[in-house]
Amino acid sequence: MDERDGVEEFGYRQELKRSLTFTDLLVYGLIFMVPIAPFGIFGSVFQASGGMVALAYAIGMLAMAFTAASYSQMARAFPMAGSVYTYAGRGIAQPVGFLAGWMVLLDYVLVPGLLYLIAGIAMNSILPAVPVWLWIVAFVVLNTVVNYLGIEMTARVNKIMLVAELVVLAIFLVIGIVALASGAGRGFDFSPVYDSSTFSLGLVFGAVSIAVLSFLGFDGISTLAEENRESARSLGKAMIGALALAGTLFIVQTWVAALLVPNPEALVADGDPGGTAFYDAAAVAGGAWLASLTAVATAIAWGFANSLVAQAATSRLLYAMARDRQLPALLASVHPVRRVPVNATLLVAAVSLVLGIAMSAREDGITLLSTLVNFGALSAFLVLHVSVVVHYAVRQRSSDYWRHVAVPVIGFAILAFVVVNAQVAAQTLGFAWLIVGGVLLAVLLATGRRPPVIS
Repeated sequence: MDERDGVEEFGYRQELKRSLTFTDLLVYGLIFMVPIAPFGIFGSVFQASGGMVALAYAIGMLAMAFTAASYSQMARAFPMAGSVYTYAGRGIAQPVGFLAGWMVLLDYVLVPGLLYLIAGIAMNSILPAVPVWLWIVAFVVLNTVVNYLGIEMTARVNKIMLVAELVVLAIFLVIGIVALASGAGRGFDFSPVYDSSTFSLGLVFGAVSIAVLSFLGFDGISTLAEENRESARSLGKAMIGALALAGTLFIVQTWVAALLVPNPEALVADGDPGGTAFYDAAAVAGGAWLASLTAVATAIAWGFANSLVAQAATSRLLYAMARDRQLPALLASVHPVRRVPVNATLLVAAVSLVLGIAMSAREDGITLLSTLVNFGALSAFLVLHVSVVVHYAVRQRSSDYWRHVAVPVIGFAILAFVVVNAQVAAQTLGFAWLIVGGVLLAVLLATGRRPPVIS
């Protein structure tokens, strides 16, 4: 098997600190996906799916399972920071890797701003006197300080936050199920999984294009390849394990919440501009205190825990691309003591601050950013699947047809259908971003700025 753990034989120097275990990676992935992620975008997914929110999450998990399997294969072949940028660049060709990295940047650069926005709205729903923008500033400053202190500090904080999120989720599920059994909401039925009156493939896959936001994060584990102290296999295992655990939790919690929505017809017709649909469902089950608890948990999970690891992952992608001279060299600067990509971390903080505040002024800020983030990620994942086939089946002449042909082809087909059914705004901006990346790539190639590829 083509599996190598060191970066030196690929032409790089080990600069980041190898200190993370399999457990650290698994926790990192779970925190990045956020076990309570549906709390923040529940209303958007509910409307887009015609109420079949649990089905949207189930299909999303299936799609991401194939993608996680492809990530696992490429992480074993090229255990370096950079995620799909590295895998496509070395698995197919460097220009393709740049474009894949450029598309996933649309995800990685925008997602921290989205997380801060959701957190700010959640806190503002509890303390209306404090504006959303001020909450965004507070979360950005806090996370930047923690990330600056080093990846070990981030890992310790992750474990604490994961336990807290799981406790809140358990409270909601127990109270929600008891409330349903007592006659609250619509009672128990299968409409969140399948509703014959509204079902259509286009409708559901359009909702999946929003729901997959909750799954983005398992791929972030791959950006920590150069800080993983165990075998490269642990990267793949952590990705698949985190995806399976989080996906199960997503399906269960959205099923329960969908049955508790006080006015499902209005939610489908009018949407959730305030981003409070999940908290309203929690209020039906347990009253105002449960609504407040879920809102606070969302704010802390998205605005601190999730955005903390998102900022870390984004900075590692920028670091990898800058190290290869595909982005400004200053982004490849590593702190001599903390051993973190300090300039890249600060840039992510600045972009997140500006983006989060700007989008807080829009009623559709959460939905718009969600679709844009997902479009960038899914486009890059399509290239990832192709890189598995090219690297293993074509170049290595692998006879493992299931993992190196069938899995990536099936994963590609599912994601392609989701991208086609994504919102027009996301498709328009996504392709515009791709065109800009193509122009930048042409400039890089014309000026001879190619990375030192040793495969």
